[in-house]
Amino acid sequence: MSLRQRLSRLCTFDLVLILLIAVFASATASGQGGVTSAATSDACADLPHADHPRAFLSNGKLDAVLFLPDPVNGYYRSSRFDWAGVIGCVSLKGHRYFGEWFPHYDPLLNDSITGPAEEFRTANSELGYDDSAVGGIFLKIGVGVLRRTSTAPYSFGTAYPIVDTGTRSSLRSKRSMKFTQLITTDFGYSYRYEKTVKLDKHGAVLTLEHTLTNLGSKAIITDVYDHDFFMLDNQPTGAGMTVTLGFPVTPDKAFSKAATVSGKSITFNTTPERGDSPQGYLTGYTGKRGEYRIALEDKATRLGIEQTSQSPLAKFYFWSTPKTICPEAYIHINVAPGKTQTWQIRYSFKAD
Repeated sequence: MSLRQRLSRLCTFDLVLILLIAVFASATASGQGGVTSAATSDACADLPHADHPRAFLSNGKLDAVLFLPDPVNGYYRSSRFDWAGVIGCVSLKGHRYFGEWFPHYDPLLNDSITGPAEEFRTANSELGYDDSAVGGIFLKIGVGVLRRTSTAPYSFGTAYPIVDTGTRSSLRSKRSMKFTQLITTDFGYSYRYEKTVKLDKHGAVLTLEHTLTNLGSKAIITDVYDHDFFMLDNQPTGAGMTVTLGFPVTPDKAFSKAATVSGKSITFNTTPERGDSPQGYLTGYTGKRGEYRIALEDKATRLGIEQTSQSPLAKFYFWSTPKTICPEAYIHINVAPGKTQTWQIRYSFKAD
């Protein structure tokens, strides 16, 4: 074989090797939850602040864009809501669900978050907060170890300094993404929290699957809810939008005239004014299965979302603004040391 033929064969081999390394590196980055190379749907293509780490899920019918947990570059890096599975957009038949409802975006603001944002909230406090002095630490599930900054009681509206976000990992497939957070502390609270965002194989359904395992010496007793931040095609809250629940609605106080309560439904009569939106605690549920049902429909566009769970309702709060509708259904969490609790929430999207 001539010297020229040997060099030619060597160059060809090197080229193939380089291509194989590039393909492997790309697949590895995607599997670790980096910014995916897959194009989003047209409805989610103009997603605001899409320069943050994200992942794209699709079943060919329903598309979803997820912002990924990242303490340096993440879309959400504050101390209130669970960092895992922040949903920036869901689209179906060219229609868009969820969006930025707030006037100003800042990743360090408590409420700069979209989609069915989940918050763990212990009654009037957080795990270890009341036992800590100023400068001490406490725990917020889904966020991490936080630092107490004053003698004041815990406030979910305060952005507390984040000391430790734990060990995080993610595993992505075409239709799902699993997030895992491991937190270990020396004050009795430790856990492994797994959350999977999954699209049905064919239908217009997104499911949130949760597993919380108590690895500490103290019981984990808290509640969790999805704030939701419902938005339909980025249209304002308005007349004809109706929320139907799985129980007869009894508000704890008179609602704004912007909405009417009747039976199991809350129907908006007009776009509420800023500072005068329908909100308050709701009662009427009994703790039975089937009562966790929330169905939002815009009668003008026939767009809708139905949210269900087999878990019993522990508490229910309704909140709204001129831009978003937020039913908040609470699930009680009580996990003894060494035990595990699981729960699921299912979102079904409608576009006629």
